[in-house]
Amino acid sequence: MSLFDVRTSRKVTAGRFYPLGASPLADGTNFALYSRRATEVALLLFDEPDGEPTDVIPLESRTRYVFHAFVHGVRPGQLYGYRVRGPFDPARGLRFNEHKLLVDPYAKALSGKPRNLDNLLLGYDVTSSAQDLSQDTRDSARFVPKAIVVDDAFDWTGDTPPHVPFEEMFIYEVHLKGFTAHPSSGVKQPGTYLGFIEKIPHLVELGVNAVEFLPIQERMVGDFLAEKGLTNYWGYDTLGFFAPESAYRAGDRLGAEVAEFKMLVRELHRAGIEVILDVVYNHSAEGSELGPTLSLRGIDNTTYYALSGPPHEPGRHYMNWTGCGNSLNMSDAHVIRFVMDSLRYWAKEMHVDGFRFDLASVLGREGGRFQNAAAFFDAVSQDPVLNTVKLIAEPWDLGAYEVGNFPVDWSEWNGRFRDTIRKFEKGDAGQLGELASRLTGSSDLYGHDGRSAYNSVNFVTCHDGFTLSDLVSYNEKHNEANGEGNRDGASDNASWNSGVEGETTDPDVLSLRARRARNLICDLLFSAGTPMMLGGDELLRTQRGNNNAYCQDNDISWFDWTLRQRNADFFEFVRKAIAFTRRFSALQRRTFFSGKDVNHDGNLDVQWYGVEGAGPRWGDPECRTIAYMLDGAEADRAPGDYLVFVILNASWNPHRIRLPDPGDTRRWHRIVDTSLGPGEDFLGEGHEVELEHAHQYVAGPRSTAVLLARP
Repeated sequence: MSLFDVRTSRKVTAGRFYPLGASPLADGTNFALYSRRATEVALLLFDEPDGEPTDVIPLESRTRYVFHAFVHGVRPGQLYGYRVRGPFDPARGLRFNEHKLLVDPYAKALSGKPRNLDNLLLGYDVTSSAQDLSQDTRDSARFVPKAIVVDDAFDWTGDTPPHVPFEEMFIYEVHLKGFTAHPSSGVKQPGTYLGFIEKIPHLVELGVNAVEFLPIQERMVGDFLAEKGLTNYWGYDTLGFFAPESAYRAGDRLGAEVAEFKMLVRELHRAGIEVILDVVYNHSAEGSELGPTLSLRGIDNTTYYALSGPPHEPGRHYMNWTGCGNSLNMSDAHVIRFVMDSLRYWAKEMHVDGFRFDLASVLGREGGRFQNAAAFFDAVSQDPVLNTVKLIAEPWDLGAYEVGNFPVDWSEWNGRFRDTIRKFEKGDAGQLGELASRLTGSSDLYGHDGRSAYNSVNFVTCHDGFTLSDLVSYNEKHNEANGEGNRDGASDNASWNSGVEGETTDPDVLSLRARRARNLICDLLFSAGTPMMLGGDELLRTQRGNNNAYCQDNDISWFDWTLRQRNADFFEFVRKAIAFTRRFSALQRRTFFSGKDVNHDGNLDVQWYGVEGAGPRWGDPECRTIAYMLDGAEADRAPGDYLVFVILNASWNPHRIRLPDPGDTRRWHRIVDTSLGPGEDFLGEGHEVELEHAHQYVAGPRSTAVLLARP
């Protein structure tokens, strides 16, 4: 019997070629699958995730390279998959293999994870000397997750997007599971969409108004990790670009994660918090030519992937700009359509407010090179849904570093901000000039093409690297738990352990670490741009020196909520710092500083100062102290009569800073001094201390001070 022989008693009609995927209607479901080079496609229906197919239905209608059929009587909850027949010529990139069950690229939910038992997910024979040029003809259906027909209906009553202006955003990057997985979280359903809802009050108290989730699209766990007893914790290997991660659902019903994710979005919106998804459209979970055949590879390999190879094998290999084995072919119109459809689905049906694009420079590669006028960027800019959401690029990939080069409607992770702040606070020489650019919004990167200061997403730490606590506690990475002999992860972290590597009880070292962590928070929050904090840094969460915890689904990565009490003073410092930026719009600029006295009040919008009354020593590589003043009356919002004076001292010596005359009606008040003890290091609203010596301030060693001049 042929794998494509009809086996069904259901009524089947031609259906429609659009929309792609499975679309349930009143009397059945429309199925549509794009494949330019396939010759036959069969739809398989299942009652059980690991059972035999109950129905085999060839899709006999084809329109614009889309195979389609309407299957009467199929309801939401139905499990399904595809077999695709076509030419097998891997040297030319044609890897059709009808024996391998394939996941619908447009599936809105999956039944679970692939299981590569006995290499059944591979499309080639691992025992053959021809490797991927051979073909494995064993049936993989039992071990491939099934797509689920999903009804998009949901009660969004009362859901109103917060529409937080970019310049007012405080982004909190967080792993959805890790936020509540630890027993100390105290939630009823730890590690789930619903469990996260229980901890929203923590975010509200902190002052968060945007959550950026690490990937929550359905991911795969590769053999490399599974064999070591590890997992793909971060989730940067996407299998289902429309499907929420099934492992995070609380309910038992297959597909319940769709409604649960919507519930989470609705509750975050009610708390005034936007939802940004970290999305991975640069590559897929199928890896290189030696990876599994699960979906795109078996459906239309030459369309979905950017291929390469020698003249006699022009399509055998994959362009690997991602370091993950393959790269999606963003030069192809259908691939752009696929990505656009996925983004629109998350924005329209799931109500998310924006996207952070992993290795986003891959999305702009045409002819192998990055183009900021690439077709994908043009498609996004003219799309009526996507041109209104927040777009954030990770502006690099394995071979391109494009910080500052994305189109005008994109913001970017500013890697140069991270590197400069770390080096300055570590005590590296020669940082002042670069530091001034980063503190004032990086106009050298974003000021030439119509963008604004807020297009710089400033960060000091993120999921990829040390936590804030580890940044001030470790000189070296400690990734032994990853099982790669500590060879993985970045070796250059611009970190300093403050005198002792790792855990210590030395009070002097602990005091210095606490001060340096506070300094870094001030650098992040009082700079022009959009601040992003790694979730857990407000608790001084540690990963014990692991700077590449991508595979650690355990207490290395999970939030230990006992830290909330143990480090209550630090949490309060961060909370006050966020609140301070909200009070004074000079710290949340829409535009770049001009260095001019625009309103003719005698103060420049930003002015720089050095030590002992001298000007900044820009050319002195050994100078590690700088101060600057912002004129609140020059701010473009919330007019007010105030001045903000910031002193950054990364040297081991105290320095006397002469303060400018605040004017007849204003007096200088101390707000922040990280050299002081808890309770005094950040004075809340109404508790500011007027300076006794109004014309000078002594900045302690390795400290930050913030002064406010007001009536």
